[in-house]
This record gives sequence, structure tokens and C-alpha cells, in this order.
Amino acid sequence: MSIAPDILFEVAGFPVTNTVIATLITDLILILIVIFVNKTIALKPQGLQNIVEAGVDYFHGLVSEIAEKKTNFIFPWVMSFFLFIVISNLVAQFPGFESIRFSESPFLRAATSDLNTTLALATVSIIASNALAIKHIGIKEYLKKFISFKMFPIFMFVGILEFANELTKFISFSFRLLGNIYAGERTLGEMYNLLPIGLPLPFMALELMVAIIQALVFAMLTMAFMHILSDKSAH
Repeated sequence: MSIAPDILFEVAGFPVTNTVIATLITDLILILIVIFVNKTIALKPQGLQNIVEAGVDYFHGLVSEIAEKKTNFIFPWVMSFFLFIVISNLVAQFPGFESIRFSESPFLRAATSDLNTTLALATVSIIASNALAIKHIGIKEYLKKFISFKMFPIFMFVGILEFANELTKFISFSFRLLGNIYAGERTLGEMYNLLPIGLPLPFMALELMVAIIQALVFAMLTMAFMHILSDKSAH
């Protein structure tokens, strides 16, 4: 499996890859969960509603402990990132996910094993974090983090480092998620090639853990950056 996704076909000149198909499946699952929970919602939660409410309560409590007054803005971002990434990762663990072929290429491949997807997630996270910072501390105070003439040139150099730090987040966010998921897929593929029965099982269990942990890491880092950047005392 190459690091670049396979192009299956084109629609109006737009290349549709196997990771795009996997992304659409992830989106469909999320929409179906929302529709099902909304239609079956009850005062005494059962089944899927119980799981959804437990997850929402956990993350809301976690965010509110740190973000406090900014919870209402930060929580939807954190929850959305976690749900999309964890479902995308878990769907890819189903047996046979990559064995279905289309023109000699796998028809499906984990969306988060594609740099395009992870870089897009990182971009949205970073832009939203900086937008929240501007909203809470103001554009003037925000720019002081990068441009300051106090104790020239020391603070100016610090500002350059801060700007470089924001740019490196694109790399760290996207490649951390990409590396873990892509490496896991390659490892599982090799285990299936060596011995398809039995041998892949412990690696599948490990990948299930990685799928959840990496979604949690991305969501928690987003929360931390949003909180730190919009904290007036940190500027």
C-alpha cells in the first residue's frame, strides 16, 4: 500500500480516491447515529442513546474543567473531531475493509491514512483555535504574541518563534495521526500476508486501542490549544 491514496474514478474531473469513499462512509455513519438517537430519544436512555449521552457528558465535563466559560465554543469542536476520527479509524478495522478491489486497487482505505484528510483536520483545528483567540482577547492583543517591540530584539525573536510554532502544528497534528494509522494498516497487512488466521488478532486489538487513543489525542490537543491561545493571562 502506497502512502498516496488510489484514485478509483473521476466525477466531473474530480478524482475520487478510496479514502474519499471511506470518508463518505464515516459521514454517513455519523448522520445515521444522529438521526437514530434523535428519533428514539427518551427520558430513560437505553442502548445507543446511553452510549451517546455518556460520551457527550464525559467530554463536556472534561472540557468544562479546563475551558470553563469558553466551554460552549470549544466543546463542539472537540466532540466533532473525536467522533469523526474515532469512527473513521474504527470502521477501517473491520475485516476485509481493504480486501474489496476496484480496478486492482483497494476500494476502501482508512480516511485518516491519507495526508489530505489529516492535513485538512489540522488546518481546521488551527484556524478555529486562532479565530477563538482573536474573539476572546482581541486582534490587537493577539498580534502582540507575534509582533512586539519590547526589549527589542528579544521579544521580536520570541514572536518569530511563536509564529513558527503555529506553523509546525500543521505538521505535528497531521503527521502524528497519519503516521499511526498508516503504520497500523501496513502492519496488519503484513500479518495477514504471513498468516491470515490467528496472527493478526493481537495486532487488531492493538489497532483498536490506537484508533481510540489517536482520536482522543487530536481532540485533547485541539482543546488545549484553543484554551491556551484564548487565555488572556498567557499573553
